[in-house]
This record gives sequence, C-alpha cells and structure tokens, in this order.
Amino acid sequence: MLHLRSLIFNIMFYLNMVTWMLVLARGWAWSSLWLLKVICGTRFELRGRENIPQGGFLVACKHQSMWETFALFCVLDDPAFVLKRELQWVPLFGWYTWKARSIPIDRKGGSSALTRMNARAGEEIRHGRQVVIFPEGTRTAPGAKPAYKYGIVHMYDQIGITCVPMALNSGVFWPRRKFLRHPGTIVVEVLPSIPPGLSREAFFGTMTSVIEAASDRLLSEARATSRP
Repeated sequence: MLHLRSLIFNIMFYLNMVTWMLVLARGWAWSSLWLLKVICGTRFELRGRENIPQGGFLVACKHQSMWETFALFCVLDDPAFVLKRELQWVPLFGWYTWKARSIPIDRKGGSSALTRMNARAGEEIRHGRQVVIFPEGTRTAPGAKPAYKYGIVHMYDQIGITCVPMALNSGVFWPRRKFLRHPGTIVVEVLPSIPPGLSREAFFGTMTSVIEAASDRLLSEARATSRP
C-alpha cells in the first residue's frame, strides 16, 4: 500500500507541478501539500511563525528534501530561491525559476559569481522579498554530518541584512533520491532572527549551531512518532 500511495502521489505531484507552474507558485505549493496529505498521509506543521519579520530578509534553511523547495511558498510571503544555475536549464522547472525571478549561482564562477549573486539578492530584498538559501548547497540526509558552505556568510556580510534560520525534518518523510513518501508530520521551525552586523565568524557559528540543534531535535521527535 505504501508503494501504491507513493506512486499515485508522484504522478499527481508532477502533473500538478506542470499545471500550476504556468499559473501560480503558491497554488502549486498548497495543492501539492494537500495531495501529499490526502494520498500519503504526510502533513505539515509550521512552528515559530511569530519569528518571521515583515518585508525583505535572508533565510538560511536546512535542506533535506525536494519538499522545502515548494513548501516554503506557504510559509513566506514572496520567496526568491538561490539555486544552481544548471537548474534553470531543466524543462518546465527551469522556465518556472525564470518566471519566479530566482537567483542563480554559478558554482564554478568564483568571486565574480558571488558578487553577482549578492547583487541580485540585495535587489530582491529591497523589493521586499525573502531570499532563501540552503547553506549546505545540496540535500543532506537527516542526521548526516553537516557541511555548510560559506556563500551565505558573504551574502549576510555584504548586504547587511537580518537572517532568519529555519530547521526541518522533511527528509524523514520525503527522503532524498527515494521514491517513497512516508506518512507523518513534516515540521518546519522558524528560529529567532540573527541581526545584521555580526562578524562573519560569529554569524556562521550562530547560524549553524541553531539550525543543527533544532533539526536534530525535530529528527528525534519524528523518529519517536513515526516508522518510515
């Protein structure tokens, strides 16, 4: 039954993605969460909503699954995702990233690529958008040793903006590179903001420690209440 439910959801998810990408990202996100709940029994809980500021800011989010790449549209007012430039070449999804004014990063572009990324991020934040970056650069399995990249530190330092850390446990229920979608509750926890003006080292240490501590707690909670 788990395999059948996962198959049905995957078919409906991608059909739904193609349909909504052409219309509205938020509609795609909410309808995908609804399909995930109805078909697979996977729910969504948001904690710490009171920690979300108004207007534009930087978001540092744990990355365990494809789930957060669409679900954060249901958490933030107007997110702009920082993503690998290559993703903009993917049919349909890539077209959507252009339409949504996502921020591409050329990982082989060195310092000039970071400068362009920071300039775009600053522009979007000044327009009141929330720039979302996954500091580890790729999806990591729940409980895996973290490997945070330094790109977000440059962005925080250069733009001089508030950063909102986010923890989650999505990888327990929507594992990376796996077909199955497990029942249970995916939790996103918005953590207290990190104000601008910290040194690079202080910011990096604070960001990584609060995200990892909260994500480990959510992972333990998920494992105690579910059997994926």
